[in-house]
Amino acid sequence: MAYATGITFASRSILPICSRTFLSPLRVASLLVFPEKSSATFFRRVQVPHLFSTSTTTLFSSVKCSIHSTSSPETENQAVFRPNVVDILEERGLLESITSENLRSACSDPKVAPLRVYCGFDPTAESLHLGNLLGIIVLSWFQRCGHQAVGLIGGATGRVGDPSGKSLERPELDADTLEKNIAGITKIIIKILGSNPSSGGSYVIFNNYDWWKDMTMLDFLNKVGRFARVGTMMAKESVKKRLESEQGMSYTEFTYQLLQAYDFLHLFKNEGINVQIGGSDQWGNITAGTDLIRKILQAEEAAYGLTFPLLLKNDGTKFGKSEDGAIWLSPSMLSPYKFYQYFFSVPDVDVIRFLKTLTFLSLDEIKILEDQMSKPGYVPNTAQIKLAEEVTRFVHGEEGLKEAIKATEALRPGAETKLDWNLIERIAEDIPSCSLPIDRVSGLSIVDLSVSAGLFESKSAARRMLKQGGFYMNNERVDDENKRVDEEDIVEGRGLVLSAGKKNKVVVRIS
Repeated sequence: MAYATGITFASRSILPICSRTFLSPLRVASLLVFPEKSSATFFRRVQVPHLFSTSTTTLFSSVKCSIHSTSSPETENQAVFRPNVVDILEERGLLESITSENLRSACSDPKVAPLRVYCGFDPTAESLHLGNLLGIIVLSWFQRCGHQAVGLIGGATGRVGDPSGKSLERPELDADTLEKNIAGITKIIIKILGSNPSSGGSYVIFNNYDWWKDMTMLDFLNKVGRFARVGTMMAKESVKKRLESEQGMSYTEFTYQLLQAYDFLHLFKNEGINVQIGGSDQWGNITAGTDLIRKILQAEEAAYGLTFPLLLKNDGTKFGKSEDGAIWLSPSMLSPYKFYQYFFSVPDVDVIRFLKTLTFLSLDEIKILEDQMSKPGYVPNTAQIKLAEEVTRFVHGEEGLKEAIKATEALRPGAETKLDWNLIERIAEDIPSCSLPIDRVSGLSIVDLSVSAGLFESKSAARRMLKQGGFYMNNERVDDENKRVDEEDIVEGRGLVLSAGKKNKVVVRIS
C-alpha cells in the first residue's frame, strides 16, 4: 500500500486529528498507534495511507497512524521492569479465569517481550456501553503495566451475532448502520485508550472485516472447519442454553465461536497478538481460539486467554442499566452529567467494589474511603462522588468531568451557582422540560405554573412541598405560596427551572 509522504503533527493534536478528521467520513479502519518512549518528544510523525475508499463494499478502509520518537537508556531500562498486571487485576476483583498460569509469569518477566492484548467489540450500536467499559479498563491496566492494548471491532462478526448471554438472535444490521457504528466505537476507543497519559498510550485498533471480506465458504471450511469438533462446540454453555430454549439456534450463530477463534489465530499469526481478554461469558469463545492456534500452528502455551467478571450489582443484577436504558459511553447518546449522576447514585453496598474495578485509584486510597464510611462524621456520598469523578474523567476526559460537575452543582437546590441559559439548555437534555407562552408564565402564580409545567399533579401537592421548604425556582427556595413569576425570574427571557426537592425538576421554556 502506498503511503503519503511524512506529515508531522504536534503530539498533543494527533489523537484529535485521528478521531475527528479521519473518522468523520465513517470509512476508517485499522488505526495503529505506537507509544512514545520519551515524554520530552513534542512532535510525532503520522503516515496516512489511502484514507477514503470509493468501494461501496468496504466498510472500513485502512488508516494507520504511527508514532516514533527517541528514548534514553534510562527510559528503556525502566520499561524492562513491569508490574504484574495479572496480580493487579486479581487484587481488584477483575480476574475471573486465565487459560494458563504461565500468563501470570510472562506478563512481568523481563526476558519476555511486552504482551499484545486484545478485546473484541461488536458494532451493535453507535456507542459502547457500561458493560463494555470493563474490557477497556482491563486493556488500560495492561497499557499501564507496559503492554500494548488492541481493540478489535467486529465489522464481520457484528453481522452474525454472538449467542453468549443472548436469548434471541441478533437482528441483522445493514451496511450503512454497521459503518456508522464502527466509526462511533472507534472514536470512543481512541479517546479513552489514547488520551490517558498514565496509560502509556500504546494501542492498536483492527477491524476483522479486513480479513473476512475475501474469505469464501470453501476457504472457511478448509482453514477452520476441519479443525473444529462439533461435540466440543455443542458443549459450550452459550450453545447448550440456546439449543434447550424454545427459539433454538441458527447455524449462523452456531459458527460465531469459530469466527472469533479464527480472529485470534489471525491476530496471533500476523500481528503477534498473544492474549485475548473478555467477560466471563466469553470463556468458550476465547478457549476456542487458543485451541485453534494450538491445532493449526502447533503452538503450545503461546496464546493466552483471560476473562473478568461481569459487572453486577450486589443483588446479582446487571450494573449498567437505567430506567432510560443502557449507560452509553458516547456523550452524544448520554451526557457527561447524566453519566456522572448514574455513578453518584450507586448504593453504599456497591461503591467500594466499583471503586476497585472501575477506577485506577490505589487500593490504599480506596481502603481509607472504606474506613471513613464506617466512622462517625462521614459525609454521605463522599465515596460515590469519588467514584463518579474518576469514571467520568476516564471516559469523558477532564472537560467532560468539569461539565458534569458544573451541571450537578447548578441543579442542586440552594446552590450558589448562577444559572445562565446555555447551562439550562445543556441540562434540559437530561431532565423533563416543557414550553409555555410568555403570558402563561410571567405574572402567573408559582403554584399554578408548577402544575402547568407538570412538576406537581395538583396545587395542594405544590403547596405542601412549599410549606416543607422543598420548592425552588432557579435553585432559590420559594417560601411564599402567593409568589408570582416576575420577568427577572425568567433567565435571559428564555425560561426557568422549577424544583421539588433534590430530584424532581422541570425546565420551563418560553415558547
